[in-house]
Amino acid sequence: MRVVFFGTPEFAVPSLRALLGEGFDVLAAVTQPDRPQGRSRSQVVPPPVKVEAEAEAIPVLQPERPTERGFLNRLRELAPDVGVVVAYGHILKPELLRLPPRGMVNVHPSLLPELRGAAPVEWAILNGVARTGVSIMQLDEDLDSGPILLQIPHTIEPDETGGELSAHLAEIGAQALVEALALWERDALRPVPQDHARATYAPKLTRDTARIRWDDPAERVARLIRGLDPKPGAWTTLPGDGKRETGNGELKLFGVRVEEGHGAPGEVLTADGRLLIATGSGAVEVAEVQPAGKVRMAVADWVRGRGVQAGQRFA
Repeated sequence: MRVVFFGTPEFAVPSLRALLGEGFDVLAAVTQPDRPQGRSRSQVVPPPVKVEAEAEAIPVLQPERPTERGFLNRLRELAPDVGVVVAYGHILKPELLRLPPRGMVNVHPSLLPELRGAAPVEWAILNGVARTGVSIMQLDEDLDSGPILLQIPHTIEPDETGGELSAHLAEIGAQALVEALALWERDALRPVPQDHARATYAPKLTRDTARIRWDDPAERVARLIRGLDPKPGAWTTLPGDGKRETGNGELKLFGVRVEEGHGAPGEVLTADGRLLIATGSGAVEVAEVQPAGKVRMAVADWVRGRGVQAGQRFA
């Protein structure tokens, strides 16, 4: 089967490797353009899919948008049987969806129709669901609504972070993808329409989504911190005391546990090498922090350097 692969981040790399490992003829990898990164924006970094494709001598296409006429003409010249889309980062238009005879197949990290949208991994943890998984589906013109070819469930561990869950689902999705394509090629798989009445959504994460609301119960605060670890990171602020720190003291929190504790929401209950913070119900302890503009660090180092004391209050 002749495949054109669409993908950009690290999540997509296992699927590309699986296709190559199972002998699929990957004609090209389509990915986002190289982007500047870092605080100075001076270093231009290629997407992980590009790095992997070039290491395997696969041609790489990087249109600014996949609607460009030259790009579409190039795909027609390649004449793929199917397109495979894994976290590419663009919504594909009907002309592109219809270009391969078998259309486009997508690896989506949820059990569709649950958690359609841009951030299904993070929202699975934020919503506190016990089980998610991977769906191999045919893309149509709507959002994650096409027929399902294959689904594999995955149980979410109580302390699993968004990064860990993403890595697990990337590997599960890669194996499910090659299995689905092999069965589909032999006409041993029939697409099953989704039950749209059961659809739920996982919208794009925003800065407001990531802000910790200390009035929430401890378990909900903990899910937010876990779900957004390592990126984009759940954040809060600890107002400066005018001596040790200026600014609003913005801080991202990681490595969370729910603990017993009582106090005003956001109040620091313990700051003796540990950092225990009261919530609307119960408390959370965090193991690592990342101040704005700095690297992630052990909480004890930050507490000592920042001079945090019990009784201070996160906002």
